[in-house]
Amino acid sequence: MRAVRGLLLFKLGAWIGFMAAAALAKHAVPSRGDEESDELGLVAIFDGIQLKSRARAFRGGSMLAWFGGIEADLREAELAPGARLSANTLFGGIALRTPPGWRIESTATSLAGGVDVRGPAQDDPEAPVLTLEGRAMFGGIAVKASAAGAPAES
Repeated sequence: MRAVRGLLLFKLGAWIGFMAAAALAKHAVPSRGDEESDELGLVAIFDGIQLKSRARAFRGGSMLAWFGGIEADLREAELAPGARLSANTLFGGIALRTPPGWRIESTATSLAGGVDVRGPAQDDPEAPVLTLEGRAMFGGIAVKASAAGAPAES
């Protein structure tokens, strides 16, 4: 019984530590960027962010979802050469919607979570490329290509 109680206290302490660290980070790391920004720095901690980008030369940036979620619609953005996006989740999720003409090259990995990058097969060497990197730990990263006028799917 003593071992079970010790394990439960350890788990409770770990969760309290995660929550306290997230609460501190929420105040220390603000989001930057809006729908016209060419580079984003989105941070969703205990929160949710929805962004519809209309950038004329989207270069990428970073996204962090920690006990929160980010939904970014990039279908109206124009991709700049060499665009890189870093997406990281910890007990959170990131959903990206891209136009079907983009090629997504992903090196994102997951640990007890998932990374799902779906898009049309791109054999066109002239297609704009978005390089996606990052990690999903106990959370998920999803990228889906669809036309700009298409309704959002669940």
